[in-house]
Order: sequence, then structure tokens, then C-alpha cells
Amino acid sequence: MYKLKKHDLIALASIPLIMTLANSMLIPVLPLMQKKLGISSLQSSLIITIYAAVSIVCIPIAGYLSDRFGRKRIILIGLSLATIGGLISAFSAWQLEHYSAFYGILAGRFVQGIGAAGAFPIVIPLVGDMFDSKEEVSGALGVIETSNTFGKVISPILGSALTLLIWFLPLAVIPFISLISILAIGIFVKVPKKSSQQQVTLKSFLHSLRGILKEKGRWLYGIFAIGGCVMFIMFGFLYYLSSTLEDHYNIDGIKKGLLLAIPLSAICLSSYIAGKVIGTNMSRMKWINVVGSLILTSSMIICLLIYTKSMWILLILLTISGVGIGLVLPCLDALITEGIQKEQRGTITSLYSSMRFIGVAAGPLITALLLDKERLMFSIFAGTGLICSLIALFAIKPGKSKGK
Repeated sequence: MYKLKKHDLIALASIPLIMTLANSMLIPVLPLMQKKLGISSLQSSLIITIYAAVSIVCIPIAGYLSDRFGRKRIILIGLSLATIGGLISAFSAWQLEHYSAFYGILAGRFVQGIGAAGAFPIVIPLVGDMFDSKEEVSGALGVIETSNTFGKVISPILGSALTLLIWFLPLAVIPFISLISILAIGIFVKVPKKSSQQQVTLKSFLHSLRGILKEKGRWLYGIFAIGGCVMFIMFGFLYYLSSTLEDHYNIDGIKKGLLLAIPLSAICLSSYIAGKVIGTNMSRMKWINVVGSLILTSSMIICLLIYTKSMWILLILLTISGVGIGLVLPCLDALITEGIQKEQRGTITSLYSSMRFIGVAAGPLITALLLDKERLMFSIFAGTGLICSLIALFAIKPGKSKGK
């Protein structure tokens, strides 16, 4: 069955790739945009934050709509909105100047964030709907998460390369590749009839949600918290690394993108391996989660204790932390898929994705405020990682989380 749905899976994997490019591709070029638009570092971080912030609100709504009207339909609408938002941002950067262009870019990113809410978060429950075997679901989720992290790997390189041609080109390419994904989803993805025909009223939706959280709230809240905290650290240290390379070492362009890709490659590789290793063993998912969180915490503590302006030491430590993040993410996806029934996955996955986007939104914003207070910044990162470790250790109970 897994091989028969290869084209479906490739089409679905294009969504996290594109949504990741739409955000992560801008991280290495924010300093350049800051100069071109005449804005502050805090304002430039809003280009990332607004995309994630609006998604936080819209993702649960998209999850409910996907349960009621079908996942494929909501995904196609989301991708269409992401395309429109990208066109608004690109047009504003091209035709407007300074603050007018900045606010136009923010408006486009706002629309794009609404579209992202209806695209990537819906992929995970759709994978659970499409595959019957637990081994196939786990492997497919590993592919989806790997596509997500692979997008993060190529984002800084691609973003830096595109700005060599036109400074706002990273904004302009997203609508075109979104159209490719829309075509791929429309042609190849075949949704099970049961999923697409399911009708869920708002009253039954809220009743079901209360029931799930009452029964499984302890470990679900833990997974939500870990997802948000891990993404907060990831996007925070990426923003920090990007700023340090440019401001302290005068490294920009493709060279900067290649250096940013090193820790991101570690996330991608460890995520792929973790997806293969965990299978359907929920106890293994928990303990790999704990180990990944501890690796992340340890590297942040070392960053706190040593001189972080040494470029190669910083890159090594951030690469190690990337390994930890890559171990955690597939386990969180798989725990939700294994522990929640198909009819409820859209709702729960949407809440989980909202928490992840809170981390995405907060990471660059808080880091921008703490660039001159590195010890405090890494203390926050280390403390956040420690909280993830403790939650994974004590809140996630695999024996009690099988949603049968």
C-alpha cells in the first residue's frame, strides 16, 4: 500500500517543503530587507512573526473545517491563499518604497499565514487517514517531517542565492511553487471516502474536543508544550546565528546560507532516522523524545557557559542541538497519530500545530530583543529545553496514550 501511494505522499510532502520555504527562506535575508526597507531589526523580525502569529489563530479553525468538509479541499484553499499572499508581498516589495513596502509585505504575509494554517497542519491527519498500517503511517510521517526539515536545510542557501539576483525574489518565488503543489495535490492525492464525506457539527466538534482533552489531556498538553518550545529554540537560534554571521563576521550571501544549512542538515538527517527507528513503538517514541530534548538542553547550556562568538564552536553546538530537535519532532507527530482516533486527528493535530507556530512566532521576536544579552538568551533556551525534557519524561505515558 505504501508503494502504491508513493505519488500521493510525494505530493503531500511538497506542502511542508513549500510552507517551510515561505518562512525559513527569509531568515538569512532579513538583515538585507532591513537595510532596503529602512526598518529596525525588531520590525524585520515581524516579517517572520506575523506569518506564524496569524496561523496560530487560524489553524484550529482549519482543523475543524477539515474534519467537516474534507482535508484535501481545505489544503487546496490554504495553498491558494498562500499563493495570493505571496503575490501581495512580492508586488509591495517591487512597486512600493520603504515603510509602504514594509506594510505591504506584512499584509501579504498575513494572508500567507492564513493559507499556511490550512495547508501543512492538515497534512499529518490526512496521512493518518490514507494509510491503514501503523508502520506505513509512521514511515509516511517520517517522510513528511523530513520534507519539512529538508526545506529548512535548503531555505538559507536558496534565499541567499535568490537575493543575489533581486533582493525581494525570495518573496516572489513562493506563489509559483505553491501553484505546482496545488496541481500535484489535485491530480495525485486520493482521499478515502470516509474522511471526505464525514460531517461534523460545531456542537459535536466542541463536545468531542472536550472529551479528548479530558481523557488524554495530560500527555496531549505535554506534546503541545514540547512542540512549541522546540520550535521556539529552533527559530530563535537560527535568527541569532544569521545575525551573528553577518554582524560579527561580515558573512552574507550564499556562504552565509551554507553555514546556516549545517545545523539544519542535522535536524533533517536525525528526523529521517528517528522516523525510521520509532515504528509503532510508543515507548520508544517517548524515550527518543527525552533523549532529543536532553541533547538540545545540553548544547544550549554549553552555549551559555562558553564564548559563543567563536564561529565554529557555535556551529558545532548548534548542530548538536539540531540533532536533538530532529529526534523530537517525528516522535511528537507519531504519538498524536498513534494515540488519537482518525475522526479526531484533524482537531488535535491543529491544536498541536498552533503550539508549534507560537514557537515559530516567538523565537525570532524574542531573540531580536536579546541579541545584546546573549547569556540571558541562552539561559532562556536552556531552561526551555530542560522543561521539554521534564515534560517528555513525566507527562507522556505511552501505556495510557493508545487511543483505542
